[in-house]
Amino acid sequence: MTNAYDAVVVGGGIAGSAIATVLARAGHSVLVLEKTHVYRDRVRGEWIAPWGVLETDRLGLRGVLDAAGAHYLKRHVAFGDDVEDPQVSIENALDVTSLLPGVPGPLCIQHTVACQALADAAVEAGVTFRRGIESVAVHPGASPSVTYLDGADERTATCRIIIGADGRAGVTLRQSGIELHADPQHHLFTGMLVEGAHGWPEDAQTKGVEGDINFLAFPQGNGRVRLYLGYASDRRGFLAGDGAQQRFLDAFRLRTVPWSEAFAHAKPAGPCYSYPNNDTWTDVPYVEGVVLVGDSAGHNDPIVGQGLSITLRDVRMVSDILLSTSDWSTANLAPYAEERRERLRRLRFAASITSTLDGEFGPEAQARRRRAAERRAADPSLMLPTLAVMVGPENVPEFAFEESMRARILE
Repeated sequence: MTNAYDAVVVGGGIAGSAIATVLARAGHSVLVLEKTHVYRDRVRGEWIAPWGVLETDRLGLRGVLDAAGAHYLKRHVAFGDDVEDPQVSIENALDVTSLLPGVPGPLCIQHTVACQALADAAVEAGVTFRRGIESVAVHPGASPSVTYLDGADERTATCRIIIGADGRAGVTLRQSGIELHADPQHHLFTGMLVEGAHGWPEDAQTKGVEGDINFLAFPQGNGRVRLYLGYASDRRGFLAGDGAQQRFLDAFRLRTVPWSEAFAHAKPAGPCYSYPNNDTWTDVPYVEGVVLVGDSAGHNDPIVGQGLSITLRDVRMVSDILLSTSDWSTANLAPYAEERRERLRRLRFAASITSTLDGEFGPEAQARRRRAAERRAADPSLMLPTLAVMVGPENVPEFAFEESMRARILE
């Protein structure tokens, strides 16, 4: 059976459902092909930076996330070995509610909840949404098409454009022949969602380093918190196998972090999943008939939490181009490729500095962090790469992403 659509979206997660909704609301016929029957917690992004929240406004999707239970953070509190007085850090917490006009702070929401809310919005907008899809085969070219199994039925969908939104492990990147670049692994990261952490302030996020771990915490409201731990690559297996969830919670008994016992006594509300910290990227995220958005086109080192914000900007850039013209040939997508290339270059730079400061351990690394903190206190311009992950890389001067900046921070 063959059906024709304006767009076929491979992947019905946040990226796929978002772009499908935007196109369908503008009157285009859209088919979404999603592998899963039910969204499951696979420890994906659940923190949207203020610049990403602004993208939800531009896409007309913030109300969807708000209605699904979006939780906004108001302050960032720095803790860890290099913080001399935690109480002073609490008193001097960074106000993240006013970094961008109209944005009340970073947005936190369970990934599965966000996926379902956006999928529901897509269906409401008129998208044909198919779940449990298998054996997807993407056929790029001047007349693109996708073949797939829907239950026992083999189907073909023709379209004007295929949008790859099937994530890091999806088929669209590989089948389209688009080259993916990758940095070496820097260290390891493990995430877990917990509930019952009522002793932690629900408006405060934190990150820091204590001993041989990098810790991060992002509340979602009602005692739920997404926690992350970063650690050296030679400790592979530290948070895997039997007892991993308990070891993860025990690692949050942090002497430098007030209220951290709330995490240690919390209850796991999802899997304890580990993955490498590195960057991947594509220089040109399209071929004739196919364009990639979100993690399908490469992901930023998760240590700076830019995945969802990158995805939402991708969706906005591509949908703006498609809705501005009747010509959906990939030649018109050059501005998207150019903007994304520079955006990810800047975010890779910011992440590499953060990984060096927060993802390396031992006396030498601790001394480096202290020197960097002293330099930043004396010269606030050295905070610009870090600011970029909150306000957006395009809103920070270009010199913040030059190698001389790295030397000034890390030497």
